[in-house]
Order: sequence, then C-alpha cells, then structure tokens
Amino acid sequence: MNTLDETHDRSHVAWVESANAPGADFPLQNLPFGAFRARGAVDAPVIGVAIGDRVLDVSAALDAGGLAADDALAREAAAACRQATLNPLLALGPAAWHALRLALSRFLRAGPRRPDDATIARILRPMAEVELRLPLDIGDYTDFYASVFHATNIGTMLRPDQPLMPNYKWIPIGYHGRASSVGVSGMPVRRPVGQVAPSVAGAAPTVGPSQRLDYELELGAVIGTANALGDPVRIDDAASHLFGLVLLNDWSARDVQGWEYQPLGPFLAKSFATTISPWVITQEALAPFRAPAFPRPAGDPAPLAYLADANDQAHGGFDMTLEVRLESAAMSAAGDAPVRVSIGNARDLYWTFAQMIAHHTMNGCNLRPGDLLGSGTVSGPTPEARGCLMERTWRGTEPLSLPRGETRAWLADGDTVIIRGWCERDGRRLGLGECRGTVRPAVTA
Repeated sequence: MNTLDETHDRSHVAWVESANAPGADFPLQNLPFGAFRARGAVDAPVIGVAIGDRVLDVSAALDAGGLAADDALAREAAAACRQATLNPLLALGPAAWHALRLALSRFLRAGPRRPDDATIARILRPMAEVELRLPLDIGDYTDFYASVFHATNIGTMLRPDQPLMPNYKWIPIGYHGRASSVGVSGMPVRRPVGQVAPSVAGAAPTVGPSQRLDYELELGAVIGTANALGDPVRIDDAASHLFGLVLLNDWSARDVQGWEYQPLGPFLAKSFATTISPWVITQEALAPFRAPAFPRPAGDPAPLAYLADANDQAHGGFDMTLEVRLESAAMSAAGDAPVRVSIGNARDLYWTFAQMIAHHTMNGCNLRPGDLLGSGTVSGPTPEARGCLMERTWRGTEPLSLPRGETRAWLADGDTVIIRGWCERDGRRLGLGECRGTVRPAVTA
C-alpha cells in the first residue's frame, strides 16, 4: 500500500485559492486525473488534474517549464498527458505516477515559485469552461458483486430460503460487462427496451421499454499496469496494479434482468449504459483513508491462500462515504434540491479490490491499462445504506417519497441520479466529484 509523504501534508496549500476552501473536493492533496478540452472545441482532449474549481493542463505546465526539469521520470509522465486518455500514463507504472504527483504537488504549492499570471492563463482553466471527457480507453469492463449486504438483500427477495449462494463467501463473484457503453458523467441514459417475463405462465414474453429501471451505486477500480497473459497477479502485488478509483453507476433494467439472467447472468439488462465520474482519484492520494478489509463474522470462511494477505486485510479497504441523490423533472423545474436516497461507506465491501484483481487473474487472464473493475452495488447494514432502488424500495413494494407528492419505486423518465463520494478524517477531505445521469425516454420505433 502507498505510504504517506509530502504530497499528503495538510499544512501545504495551493496558489489556486479555491483549492484551499473548507470542504473542497479537490485540494492540493487530491490531484485527480481526467481528460478535458475547452467547451465547444472539436480538438482532441488532453489530460489534466483538478485543483479547486480549476483544471491544470499537465502537458502545458510541462511545456511552460513548471514541472521538475531535473526529474526525467516526471517529465516522461507529464508528456504522456498530451494524449486523449490516461492509458499511456497508466502504462508507465507506479514509479512514474508517483514522480508526476510529486512534481504537480510541488508546482501547485503556494510560495515564491508561483507562476506568473501569463503562464497561469495558459495552463489553468476554470472548470466551468471545459468539457470533461471519458478519461480512459476502456478495453474491458468487469463488474463484481462485492457487498455482502447487497447480495443478501437481493437474495432474500429472490431466494428467501437461501439468500446467499454457497460460493459467495469463497469467491469474488463477477461478470464481464460491456465496455463500449461506458460513458462519462452527464451522458444521457436512454431507457432500454427489452424482453420481459410473461405475466401468465406459458404465455409469450413481452417486448417494450423497461418499467423497472434502477441505478446501482458503485466504485470503479482503474487498472494501471498490465499483467502478461498467463501470469496471475499475486495478492501481495495486486495493489500495485491499481491506479485509482472512480464513481460508477451500473444502470440496470430489473424486469429485463429477471427474465434473462439465468443461466448465464446479466446481459441486455446491464449493457445499455454504465456511467463513471470524470476524475480518477489515485490510490496514492487515498493512502490516508485506507481501512481494514471487511471484518468477517464468526463462522465465515477465511479467504483462500491466493486471496489472503495480512497487509491487504489490514489496509485493503477504503473509508469513503458514498451517497445517491435523486432529482425528478418536476423537482428540477421547480428548483428543488435533489433528495438524498442513499448514503453508505465503501468499508462495507466484503471483498477488497486487491482480492478482485488476484481472483480475476488467477487463471492467467491479462488485465490491461485502462481496464475497469466495478465493485458491484455498495450497500450497508441499514435501509439508508442500500445502494439501489431494488433494495431501497424492496423490489418496488415500499416506494420512496419525493417533494411535491411524487413517489418512486423505480426511475421515471426525466429523473436525474447523482452519485457523490468523499473521504474525510481529522479535518482532511478528498472528493471524487460526481457521477450524474438523466433518464431519457425509450426509442421504440
């Protein structure tokens, strides 16, 4: 796991004043990476880091002479940020990521080395004036099922006599998702059309827009360095392959899913859209917020040897608050604030990301820079910590109340789902920004 160094020092402040505001998502100690271009521009995006309410163009800062002229590795990493996605930077590995983070931290610190106003105007843009793009070229996307609370709740609804399948506490369950339909926060989400189970036994299934559209509150792990085909990643080395985390919404058509998922699992109910946040918060930035792995209750099996590592058990989790807010079209028109419908913590994941990586590769499967691993719905032990509507409304039987007399068992057209995440401890806060999507009507031509 990453150790603390000068980039985590809370006494350091930025010359970008908005980064020093209490509660800011993107202080100097964060420096998440994303892809951006000027709003309305047609040129290819480049890589930047979020600092307060601004975006620093990393390669422009390099060209301006602001980044570690004597550090060849930092300069190589900064040069990789001229590309449209993070993949070239990811491929350079942890030493390069660290060198660049250190150079950026030193460059952005308040002090006598502050750049002149002309240089700042060239390399720093207001976030309100840029368009944030998908930060990764995602070759593959795997979605796990890592919250035992989510798995138990869903299982209780579907299989009350056996909520958890016999393999759940032995193996990180996952399925291969659809990378082509992963998009960035703000993307429109078209209500999917699909085949749904007949309401009468023996009748033909129906085809039409999903009537049980749901969100899923998740974290996404961004793979940095690759492993060669045929070479498993050891659990004690798995963390070095993780670049950072994003917020993730695994949109789900529950009625379509209920008809299609046996015997091979999710298909069209999931492949129509997945949304991630635009900023990738690095594992290194998250070092102060590592937490122990989920404490297994008495009677649960210990992880098998290839999933067991003392350091991962001590530090493999993340103490990260995650919330979902919902805004209906009527609320938006009236200027009402979005309503919080869920709040939980990533500590409640039964499996760590290192365990997911070790399991994913145990058969020799090769992960590549930019691959995305979803955690599965992050749910906790209380109703408020349930991370999807299927759980919050208990399969639609307990609708949520919204302002102006509206209720929701499932998502309606015009609804906007906003996922936010942050870490906060001892006066230190880092944010992941937001992952937002609005439901659009189905296309039924």
